[in-house]
Amino acid sequence: MAASNIPVDPHAPAWQWDVFCRVIDNWGDAGVCLRLCRQLVAHGHRVRLWVDDPTPLGFMQGSAAGPAGLQVRHWLPTLPAAQLQQVFADAPPQVWVEAFGCEIATEFVASYAHLLGGSGQLDLKHWPTWINLEYLSAEAVVLRLHGLPSPISSGPAAGVHKRFFYPGFVAGTGGLLREADLADRQARFDPTAWRRAHGLPEASAGSGGGHAFVASLFCYEPAVLPNWLQALQLAPQASRLCVTAGRSHQAVRAALALAPNALLPARVGHLQIKALPLLSQADYDHLLWACDLNLVRGEDSLVRALWAGQPFIWQIYPQHDKAHHAKLAAFLDWLEAPPGLRQAHGVWNGLQHGPMPHLTGPTGKALLAQWRDCAQQARARLLAQPDLMSQLCMVIKRWRMDAGIAP
Repeated sequence: MAASNIPVDPHAPAWQWDVFCRVIDNWGDAGVCLRLCRQLVAHGHRVRLWVDDPTPLGFMQGSAAGPAGLQVRHWLPTLPAAQLQQVFADAPPQVWVEAFGCEIATEFVASYAHLLGGSGQLDLKHWPTWINLEYLSAEAVVLRLHGLPSPISSGPAAGVHKRFFYPGFVAGTGGLLREADLADRQARFDPTAWRRAHGLPEASAGSGGGHAFVASLFCYEPAVLPNWLQALQLAPQASRLCVTAGRSHQAVRAALALAPNALLPARVGHLQIKALPLLSQADYDHLLWACDLNLVRGEDSLVRALWAGQPFIWQIYPQHDKAHHAKLAAFLDWLEAPPGLRQAHGVWNGLQHGPMPHLTGPTGKALLAQWRDCAQQARARLLAQPDLMSQLCMVIKRWRMDAGIAP
């Protein structure tokens, strides 16, 4: 099915965006913001990305330099008012995006209000369209809250409205981030060549030929991980596990009872372990496209797993109040996950007891084929919807016109 993108209007206004991000959970928030900023720049906008820890943006972009039109600025705990006023005076913002409730600091608001006339009557027509970009969820509440205004009643921005923008999986939400060339890049990708280049050889003829079971691991610390790794070690068929850097490395070390900084072994029983370095966003896509199963976590990698169209198991970010239980259930309902996939999600997320399903051998291949069909049907439904960046630009244009602001 062809991807559904809102056509790009060559006469559409090019805005100056300020996107604000605080790095919370191992760079996932920064990854989402970087994807959004790069897509905006690719469509002619100018973007300042304010991030409290710019370090991860380097490896996320890989060898490619940041695109022209994107400025990365270090969001320090305090910034001089004169400096902020100069930034805004040089390139007045038309859009502010607070990513994931990070809240724009008071000095930004006060500095821009000062440029608009200080303590006098605030000229709302020159205030940026203020977006609160929320976390991704399949819960029904998203449909009720998406697009709602939130008035600011006090302070230098009194009278301004923020607007909630919720990513989502269904029509009536903000959709998901998707680059315009994603399908073309995936169609040109050769998974067999990728596996060979990364030392993941094909299975022996005695095991039925083809390539051995290959999985990617991007996780927190699932309690079932030690048992699952042991099952892969003892399985009669060979399997390969590509372990992403960071917490995933540490989780595998702990599961194998290794010292915290020990090198991961290349092989344990019938399990071959590939310890990966930090990956760029493009390289992470390649990993997902090349694997038979992707174990993903958080928000950004879930979206990339959906676009990959390969079987996946999602480890949702755990919350102390157990709110993630309902969020995971809502997602699996939308996914129309078959019973085996639902059970695997429950076990991987610690919501139910039991072993992970066996995914090697003929039985495992049949199960993975069922999960792949589920993933590809879900991807087809998503491709029929407009992408997040296109929807965001469309609604901002409408909100600005409704407020009497030039598009």
